[in-house]
Amino acid sequence: MKPISLEGIQTTSLFDRPSKVAAQDLGRPWIPGGSLADFLAFLPTQLAARDLREAVGAVAAAVLGGRTVLLGMGAHPIKVGLAPVIIDAMETGILKGLALNGAGVIHDVEMALAGKTSEDVGSHLSLGRFGMARETAEFINGAVKERAADGHAGFGEAVGRALLKADPPHARFSILAAAARLGIPVTVHVAMGTDIIHMHPSMDGAAAGAASHYDFRVFCRLVTTLRKGVYINLGSAVVLPEVFLKAVSVAANLGHDLSGITTINMDFMRHYRPHVNVVERPTAGRGRGYSFVGHHEILFPLFCAAVKEAVAAQGGSASTAIPDGSLGEGT
Repeated sequence: MKPISLEGIQTTSLFDRPSKVAAQDLGRPWIPGGSLADFLAFLPTQLAARDLREAVGAVAAAVLGGRTVLLGMGAHPIKVGLAPVIIDAMETGILKGLALNGAGVIHDVEMALAGKTSEDVGSHLSLGRFGMARETAEFINGAVKERAADGHAGFGEAVGRALLKADPPHARFSILAAAARLGIPVTVHVAMGTDIIHMHPSMDGAAAGAASHYDFRVFCRLVTTLRKGVYINLGSAVVLPEVFLKAVSVAANLGHDLSGITTINMDFMRHYRPHVNVVERPTAGRGRGYSFVGHHEILFPLFCAAVKEAVAAQGGSASTAIPDGSLGEGT
């Protein structure tokens, strides 16, 4: 078989052809002595770098406009040292609320009590010692039973207030204690049987379940305020994306407008549920979703610093007030 002749090919002009990348999109090399704002400005306006600028801009606009920015996260951001960054984001008015899984509470409390957390599971499991830290379980389970069993407080508030009252040696590193001090809601979404405190005799399943469901309703109230706001999912692969999706459905069912919502997913690898339940479905036809892949301990501090720079550049300041009224009963 003879090869085809290319003599009849009709060519086009490069200068007339639409192109996806132009010279103005290119990045610029670093100049020693520059600022973080310079670094962001020097990035190419392509793909993830473009998305990073847009996502930072969305959070800054929400902060400056008095809209809600919520952070939902798993436990690993605490384990890799991000508590001071998250506390600063609350104190500076960037974050209006947080949502944690049960493990997040455990690492937060252990850091406050002992200044350390995260045991070696492999070496303790076969000995029957994994998850058996007495002080961790007794503090959290006791706080939930004491303050939340009667239905007048959620899981996060109960533990946060208990930490303020106890004033442990390392309380300054506690997200829950900081939130209680600042009056910022932190909701805790427990998956029964997944946390080490569930193995202890101090565990009261009824109290924990009631407190966690109370927090789900608080979280739903927070989600109703996300019109032109931002929801960030940081390192939760299953629990928080599922909780967020249900809260969005509750908000829609009760007639709340979530137009202009921005969602952001950050994790060290791509997962199905965060992509569809955070980035895609809640924003379809009414907002924008972004996804960033990178190590929490690098990506999230960089993102928060960029937001602070963007807010400062516009001469603005943040407020910790939550828009659209209180978080009390009703729709």
